[in-house]
Amino acid sequence: MPTIHSASRWYSAADPVHGFDHVLRVYRLAEYIADCEAADLEIVRAAVLLHDIDAAQMSEKDSRAKSEDGLQRQQHQHTSSEFAAQILQQEGWQAERISAVQHCILAHRFRDESEQPQTLEARVLYDADKLDAIGAVGVARALAFALQAGQPLYASPSNKFSECGQLEPGEPHSAFHEYLFKLRKLKASLSTPTGIKLSEERHSIMQEYFANLAAEMEFTTKTCPQP
Repeated sequence: MPTIHSASRWYSAADPVHGFDHVLRVYRLAEYIADCEAADLEIVRAAVLLHDIDAAQMSEKDSRAKSEDGLQRQQHQHTSSEFAAQILQQEGWQAERISAVQHCILAHRFRDESEQPQTLEARVLYDADKLDAIGAVGVARALAFALQAGQPLYASPSNKFSECGQLEPGEPHSAFHEYLFKLRKLKASLSTPTGIKLSEERHSIMQEYFANLAAEMEFTTKTCPQP
């Protein structure tokens, strides 16, 4: 079984988005959800510790180069799944349990719908990972990711983006765009009763922040009324 100590070597301590701090937060959330939902803790713990390996190791330059209009990171779940299989094979895990961990990792991305969480353990990882993307921490991560990618914290979304999530030519993918495209939808995508309950307050905190951000940023573009 991979340990927290061994996993710390696979992640950056300086990355505010997908670094080891993120893994630790997801680990604690997943443990709590798994305990409440009676999931297999060993599967869940291994999946959490191995789920973001490739994302954490990407440089800022690689992240921008491999993004599509700033909308997504590379398909890191596949690299992480392969890495997980290697680690767990070395530790003597049975093939079926390795496959269970790999399914958790492959099914944890919101933007990749090709493999949906089918097992309780996969649902636990998905929910824990998404809980760390909303609330006060989620807001901080969204802002940090925008800054890492050289994108603004706020830009007024085009009608096209508001309607179908597609950027107009030259339109930046700001942190506010990420909120509209993904973050505000995460609460509805959760499936464990415990995860759903935990999401209520976090979703409200995030929703209020981005509403205030938009209101304040749009206010600064207004002209002073003429007497």
